[in-house]
Amino acid sequence: MLTPLLLALLWLFDTLVGLYIIVIIAAVVVSWLVAFGVLNTYNQFARTLIRALAALTDPVFRQVHRIIPPIGGLDLSPMIVLIILYFLRMVVDGYAARAIYSMPS
Repeated sequence: MLTPLLLALLWLFDTLVGLYIIVIIAAVVVSWLVAFGVLNTYNQFARTLIRALAALTDPVFRQVHRIIPPIGGLDLSPMIVLIILYFLRMVVDGYAARAIYSMPS
């Protein structure tokens, strides 16, 4: 049986993972926009956004690069991190759902 504190922590974990997934997707999209010349990197706001997204994602991507380096210029680290995050999210959500539904009413 889960305590309300543990349920709140599971919810917080799920929310933070969801937000980080959004950050990863935003970082990938921004990197594509920069690569295709759509986003002007001389713009102060764009430069700040690129730096912020890099600061949030690069430490995790570097860990994946240790195991799987970019292949032929194709960086697979965002996809691998997303797969791992979705897996963790499903495990935690499944555990929380099983615990909630087994609670006596």
